[in-house]
This record gives sequence, structure tokens and C-alpha cells, in this order.
Amino acid sequence: MRTKPEIQLPVSNVFIVLSVLAALFLNGLPWEGVALMLRPDFVALVMLYWCTHKPVRVGVGLSWMVGMIADVADASLFGQHALAYTLLAFGGVVLHRRLQMFDLRQQTIQVFGIFAMTYAVYALINWQVNGLVAWPYFLGCLTSTLLWTPLSILFQTMRQKKVDRNPT
Repeated sequence: MRTKPEIQLPVSNVFIVLSVLAALFLNGLPWEGVALMLRPDFVALVMLYWCTHKPVRVGVGLSWMVGMIADVADASLFGQHALAYTLLAFGGVVLHRRLQMFDLRQQTIQVFGIFAMTYAVYALINWQVNGLVAWPYFLGCLTSTLLWTPLSILFQTMRQKKVDRNPT
């Protein structure tokens, strides 16, 4: 029994916006204690996915605007998330062709560096403002990286369409 081939449907702007809004909602959930330290940055995860898969439509400008919204929603230092997401988007757009060459396991290794850079920006800003670096929050970098494969599979599955080569 042969499975039907699958093709990727074009991504609508509505789907991109809804995925970013869902990520903002997940970031806004009330995390506490150890869960707060392990919390992945869902917005960074979604923005990196779209910057690597649709770099013409989602890039540095949109990441900056989403970062400003995240700053307001999180009541954090204004511009902190915007700077981090802008650097993340730059890395995603610049490396999008390289990441597309790899399978998901190898992509996960590559995106770890981009997420580490994003969390380093958070750490540097926190160090400048508060005088200390919150090292345990780098665990969120690991959980964000571990969620790269499930998120990629989820988004690709939502965009796949079965093709019937023998229409009757």
C-alpha cells in the first residue's frame, strides 16, 4: 500500500499571525518557580521558525514589533525582547538556507546557537540593569531548543495536503 505524496500548502498571513499570538499567550501564562526557569521562549521559537521558513514575509522588522509587544505584555525593560528577537530574526534569516539543508535533528543543533545568543542578550541586559546574571534561566534555552523539532513537525503537518495522482 503506497501513501499519497504530500506537498506543502502556501502559508497564509493569518496562520503566521495566529501562531505568533498563540506564542505570546503561552509566554504570558503565570509561570512560577522551577517552571519559570525551564519555560521556553515560545515567541522566540515561533519567530525563528518563520524566519527560517519564510524569511521574505517574517524578518527583522516583524520580530522587532513582536518584541515590543512582548515587552509591554511582560512588563519588562522596554526594548529587551525587541533587541533579542531582532538578533534572533537576523540569525534566522541569514542562516535560513543552511538550516533548510539539514534534517530536523541537525537543525536542532544549529538553532541551539541562535537561542543561546538570544538568552545571552537577556542575561546581558539583566546584568546591566540588576547587577547580576540569572544563570538558571539559561535552562529555558535548552527547553526552547528541545521544542524545535515538535514545533517544526506540527507546523509542517498543518501545511501538508495529500495529493491524489490518479483522480477518478
